[in-house]
Amino acid sequence: MIELGFTVPDLAQTRFAVSPLWEVVAAVRVLKSAAEHPLHRPWIEQVRPRLAGLDLRPLTELVPVPTRVIPAFVCPPPTTPMPDLEVELSVLRATPAEVVRDELDRLPGARAAPLSGLYANPADGLDRLADAVRAFWEGALAAYWPRILTLLEDDIRYRAHRLAEGGAGRVFADLDPAVGWDEDTLRVAHRHIRGTRSLGGRGLLLVPSAFIWPRLFSVTSPPWQPTLRYPPRGIATLWQTDVPNVPEALAKVLGHTRALLLCRLHTPATTQDLARRTGLTAGGVSQHLTALRAAGFLAAHRSGRYVLYRRTAVTEALLAGCSGKGQPFEPGTAQDQVGHPAITAGAGVSTVIGHGLGGPG
Repeated sequence: MIELGFTVPDLAQTRFAVSPLWEVVAAVRVLKSAAEHPLHRPWIEQVRPRLAGLDLRPLTELVPVPTRVIPAFVCPPPTTPMPDLEVELSVLRATPAEVVRDELDRLPGARAAPLSGLYANPADGLDRLADAVRAFWEGALAAYWPRILTLLEDDIRYRAHRLAEGGAGRVFADLDPAVGWDEDTLRVAHRHIRGTRSLGGRGLLLVPSAFIWPRLFSVTSPPWQPTLRYPPRGIATLWQTDVPNVPEALAKVLGHTRALLLCRLHTPATTQDLARRTGLTAGGVSQHLTALRAAGFLAAHRSGRYVLYRRTAVTEALLAGCSGKGQPFEPGTAQDQVGHPAITAGAGVSTVIGHGLGGPG
């Protein structure tokens, strides 16, 4: 059990953020132990062929499975609420050489060749790491980011609503079964680590993460911002393929065919994929996709020899509004009951201890 004591300055500094860089690291863990993550199987099956042939070792060697330690410089807590990947990579590349070597020294076992190069020449090694992160992002996450970001932002809005209703205690009350709030102390269940940590007036950074369920990850030691990464509400619906009927209001505005295409893009798809999903001709689909892209409803992303179309954040919000999902979640409602799948009492927690992420194994 880790206990985090909150002072008044800590409560004042507590905030939310999302982290594309952390999602890369968490997604690598999922791919390296795919059998343990059936929730993400639809995504795994789609992205694995796109990653084939890429040299991702500068990244994957730093994300071991089982996960006991990940050097913290690989995924430093974000300093702004909504950083893009390039902003976070600039922070990664600026990591001092002594910090890189110190954290690599903390890793157990023999040092793999890519990590030996990073240790010998941190500046060049960090550039190679950033390149590998970017390649993984382009092949596995970029096309899915609007959908993921919508889920994360929905959770943050829900938490903000809880804060307005009842303060910090209400925010943490249903954050995760492994988390408990008592007066001025946040308790996080942990299999291997015990003790009290001071937030030092820096507050706690709360980061919802799509690829960590059913676990938590925490950062508790200087020089890093104290951070708790947790699964967002509604994670069970992230890759849901049940497509609702085309909203009548949307069809009246865009036309039934274009509204249908937006609804069927529940995951990024090629023109041929959408033709199969809708029963339309590939030529007709192509014309509609061009118009929807020009209007800002869709974006195109090349992955190898494929061009994948995906909904933009505007479209995700529009569809959520048409379906009623844009309303704040209320505890005890049907939305609340299905929004977060059950998490067993034995769910693991991984923690940054010193300069590394220590996991339950």
